[in-house]
Amino acid sequence: MPDMAAVARAARKGRRFDSLEQEVFLNLWRTYDRLRAFEDDLFAQHDLTPQQYNALRLLRAAHPDKIPTLELATRLVSRAPDITRLLDRLVERGMIERDRPADNRRMVRISITPVGLALLARLHEPLQACHAQQLGHLSRKELHTLIDLLHAARLPHETENSTWR
Repeated sequence: MPDMAAVARAARKGRRFDSLEQEVFLNLWRTYDRLRAFEDDLFAQHDLTPQQYNALRLLRAAHPDKIPTLELATRLVSRAPDITRLLDRLVERGMIERDRPADNRRMVRISITPVGLALLARLHEPLQACHAQQLGHLSRKELHTLIDLLHAARLPHETENSTWR
């Protein structure tokens, strides 16, 4: 049986991580946590979650077209296990509309409303300032390098339906 106190001392003195991959992952997680706090504060002022904002942003990009619910779900930055509830809240607030095509009643299509577009317009400048506060200390070259590295890290894990880069 190994001396657990000696193992713990060695861990504190030497490597703090089990692997380089673990160190990178935990750094990504910590960075996400620190940067997310800025957006959480901003979105909370508008009674909005980051996922709801992302859904509205995607619907604005498709406007005036409608997007099937499942297609929208594949485009979200992070998975929404309950896309229906997320969209229900936006419908209740008048930010999106749903409809079912007459030729396929199983499909649900979603579009953004003028209320949703107005909210995104109000959020534009504060969100730009938020992103500048989050990452404005990095140079353009560093930002492009970071984008490329993050893309390379997740590429093998993206689904075939994902259109996000």
